[in-house]
Amino acid sequence: MIRPIVKYGKEDVLHQPSQRVDQITPDLRHLVEDMVETMYAAPGIGLAAPQVGVALRIFVIDLSLGRDSSGLIALVNPEFVERQGMQLEEEGCLSVPGFNATVARPDLAVVRGLDLEGQERTVEGKGLLARAFQHEMDHLDGKVFVDRLRGIKRELIVRKIHKLNRTGKW
Repeated sequence: MIRPIVKYGKEDVLHQPSQRVDQITPDLRHLVEDMVETMYAAPGIGLAAPQVGVALRIFVIDLSLGRDSSGLIALVNPEFVERQGMQLEEEGCLSVPGFNATVARPDLAVVRGLDLEGQERTVEGKGLLARAFQHEMDHLDGKVFVDRLRGIKRELIVRKIHKLNRTGKW
């Protein structure tokens, strides 16, 4: 089932740290299936549970946009093992549609979490995958890429979002 994506500034779930998952249940697996379907429909390369209104530490990522089934990564309770280097690239977010900005992210990121069978899994990402890991982990920590911006760029985006919200277009 495709779930609605929470937009920046609309619900607290995007702006608060998510809770750890205690147990992998059939309901949790169903949530992950919904997240994958929602991500592909958007379309996007990553989605965190808070973006569909669920304050749990879960994310899904697929750089292939569903074209390569082996590319799907779904992690529960992910945590960073290692981050190094830096890349500066433009990124957007399904929760902040229509806005992009250059954000500093690690060039290498290693993440460890549980797969949907409850088995520990460690995944190394370079370049775009490292960026996606940091972006989705930010969501689990209550941050959106806009929160990583400073100065006039952040101010302009936030101001435009508030204006769209006031006029009912957000």
